[in-house]
Amino acid sequence: MAEVRAERNELAVAERVLERVSEQLASERASVTPAPGQVGGRAVMLIPHRTSGVEESTLPPDYQRILAAVRQAAGPVMARQVGDALGIDVSVRAKLEPLHGRLVRLVDRGWLRKLPDGRFTTCL
Repeated sequence: MAEVRAERNELAVAERVLERVSEQLASERASVTPAPGQVGGRAVMLIPHRTSGVEESTLPPDYQRILAAVRQAAGPVMARQVGDALGIDVSVRAKLEPLHGRLVRLVDRGWLRKLPDGRFTTCL
């Protein structure tokens, strides 16, 4: 009987720890500021989804410059045009691909729209 009580007490403690950790994780997820993460041993910045309470200033500076370049364009733009506006050597595909990936990431998070022809534009 003493063993059962000891196990019950251990389970009660484990439940309290689980509740605290769950609350902490929920509060971290609710945070609107991007949180640095680790991917392959390198620090990366997570890009938040665009919602009513999230401002563009929460994005890393590189992404803010990308959004500004798309906004300043006369209409929908290709990744190459954004690269030109940002001063990237667009003749080298290896330098253009990371920019395209960032544009797609901004589309996935709701900051930009990608048209069927592959051009990018701002969201309304």
